[in-house]
Amino acid sequence: MSVLYDHVAFVGLGLIAGSMSLAMRKHGLAGQTVGTARTAQTRQTAREIGLCDRVVDSAAEAVAGADLVVLAVPVGAMGAVAREIAPHLKPGATVTDVGSVKRAVIGAVAPHMPETVHFIPGHPLAGTEHTGPRAGFAELFENRFCLLVPLEGTDRAALQGLRALWEAMGSTVETMDPDHHDLVLAVTSHAPHLIAYTMVGVADDLRRVTDSEVIKYSAAGFRDFTRIAASDPVMWRDVFLNNRDATLEILGRFTEELFALQRAIRTGDGELLHAYFTRTRAIRRGIIEAGQDTAAPDFGRSAKR
Repeated sequence: MSVLYDHVAFVGLGLIAGSMSLAMRKHGLAGQTVGTARTAQTRQTAREIGLCDRVVDSAAEAVAGADLVVLAVPVGAMGAVAREIAPHLKPGATVTDVGSVKRAVIGAVAPHMPETVHFIPGHPLAGTEHTGPRAGFAELFENRFCLLVPLEGTDRAALQGLRALWEAMGSTVETMDPDHHDLVLAVTSHAPHLIAYTMVGVADDLRRVTDSEVIKYSAAGFRDFTRIAASDPVMWRDVFLNNRDATLEILGRFTEELFALQRAIRTGDGELLHAYFTRTRAIRRGIIEAGQDTAAPDFGRSAKR
């Protein structure tokens, strides 16, 4: 493949940015990659493993001269980073993000963007529970969706360039309205994560079940809750605070469904339970058929990931 951006800057060097940098290197998509991170330890680790061509000490230095800037920091930090880099952005550059919430990111970032740059919010629907610069791998985005959320009046060539990059890294790209994005992700990601955190917390609080029993006897259901609940707490704190309305709406619906199932169990309504589980099982089959997971007992995930 050919180079799509001569100079790519990453602000934040965790799983997503690291995987993007490795994927760009694998496919020859960037002339050079430059990265920075908030902590000196993260920057040092990134240097040691050669995550980017260069790792620098400030966001301002990283974005200087960049054709593409990727904001890969927690949602709550987006505004401060945008303010910091704005004076140093190259005219004509594309600025994107990888945050799990879009309306709040647009509100935090867009006011700081110079008219001479193209801000195109994005969200790759890919990840693992692992974090940090060592967590990245070039294949993370293969056969996964990436949602782009272009603002009104977005330059078509800039949008097409960013779409081409994600497609070259293996993603299927779709565009979406920011509010609809936040509602969809509340259903498919945000509320499930909150439920997983809650279930693990319940097990921790239930003193009649010992910690050793929870660890030893974790069958697939609870084990997979713990995998989800191992995700970055800073990121998820910011996601819930910045996608409050959509998450609360979905949690309200979840509560209603849970009450209905409680009533069915209490009254012995096996017919309702069977019908409900049959309907929801079909959704799982649809996810497998869409290539977004596997029917393997371990969901196709290795011990490392």
